[in-house]
Amino acid sequence: MSRTRSRAAVLDPACVAAVDLARAAVEENVRPEHVGEHLGVEAEGDRVVTHYFACLDRAYRGWRWAATVARAARARNVTVSEVVLLPGAGALLPPQWVPWSERLRPGDLGVGDLLPTSEDDDRLAPGFTETDDETDRQMIFEYGLGRARVLSRIGRDRAVRRWHSGESGPHTPLAHAAPAQCSTCGFYWPLAGALRIGFGVCANEFAPDDGRVVAADHGCGAHSEAAVLPHQVEPTSPILDDLVYDTAEDVTEPDLTGSVDDAASEPLGHS
Repeated sequence: MSRTRSRAAVLDPACVAAVDLARAAVEENVRPEHVGEHLGVEAEGDRVVTHYFACLDRAYRGWRWAATVARAARARNVTVSEVVLLPGAGALLPPQWVPWSERLRPGDLGVGDLLPTSEDDDRLAPGFTETDDETDRQMIFEYGLGRARVLSRIGRDRAVRRWHSGESGPHTPLAHAAPAQCSTCGFYWPLAGALRIGFGVCANEFAPDDGRVVAADHGCGAHSEAAVLPHQVEPTSPILDDLVYDTAEDVTEPDLTGSVDDAASEPLGHS
């Protein structure tokens, strides 16, 4: 077995010496004051060399001008192939491009927007894989009109984690302050199928999660039994009125020196 060896490109002397030609090509495309010193050369192939010049434009700091020159075989004249602006060390670059399908976030879909799913979406599975009793009855009722794809186990697990850790899960301030869990609320409508145990829909129009999927251990203050649940009242300290009070010097002591005989000697009806 023979190994393939790649031959390194050799710098062509005529192309390396064409510094002025490369600079003139750059200055034809941009202002001459934006072209700085010659930074070096790089061999691109046989008789193909790229000259680099510093970019002095304040809007492109860290970038460099690149002028590629070439020479045909057995020819003496060197010609310009292309002139481009390339980023160098410390150049300001835009963030790496991300496909729209990966940039999309919940809530970005607007009115009239379409969000197609790929054929190999791991959140979906072929429709014939759904075999619960509810689906069998639906297939009999809609003979030949079953769904092409249904939620796969991966898609279901992702939804469970997302709902349970979100605003409708048990780890929110609203759920911690609730008098009881949603599973004991009369407005809690459990989901069908495998998610019935852990999730349901809130049907209380006064609840903050009305019409939304909530976890069974979620909760809020609009619980159906909130009025009959025991209410714990924290004892409060007594309130003392210390603005108006009597001192011991201001209180007049009663006169206890009088005798019983003096009181009896007074005539009746004397005021």
